[in-house]
Amino acid sequence: MAATIRAATPADVGAMHALMYELAEFEKLTHLFTGTAEGLADALFGTRPAAEALVAEDAGRIVGYALFFHNYSTFLSRRGLYLEDLYVQPSQRGTGLGTAMLRALAALAVERGCARFEWTVLDWNTPAIGFYEKLGATVLPDWRVVRMTGEALEKLAAPAEPAIG
Repeated sequence: MAATIRAATPADVGAMHALMYELAEFEKLTHLFTGTAEGLADALFGTRPAAEALVAEDAGRIVGYALFFHNYSTFLSRRGLYLEDLYVQPSQRGTGLGTAMLRALAALAVERGCARFEWTVLDWNTPAIGFYEKLGATVLPDWRVVRMTGEALEKLAAPAEPAIG
């Protein structure tokens, strides 16, 4: 593995955003991709950062990234590390870079006292599922992601109408 892994800097945002689009293409979800480099910069380096990132750099070019943030387990009374995205360009796959990035994140989770290191994987992505299981991860069969966006989110956020009675 020739690439080096390091914390992302503001100078990496454009390259990371381009890789995020590549990930959306791989997942066949470009129709949902509306994020901007400006929004990413704010999330990573703004006044109230919402996430952190590692990048993999090879010969001065960003070839992969991992975007993560902390969540919290009420059952364990400890924070966890949640991996939102891990993406390595196809030309770099099979070099050990994905494993190295996951190891770096696991080490960060242990260093920060996290009880868990979690992420999701699409059910059709069997190569990734196999890769994660080979590393010792458990794909939980009985948990489902619940998501609310757009009009449904706006409707739920609206003040409740007073009961007539």
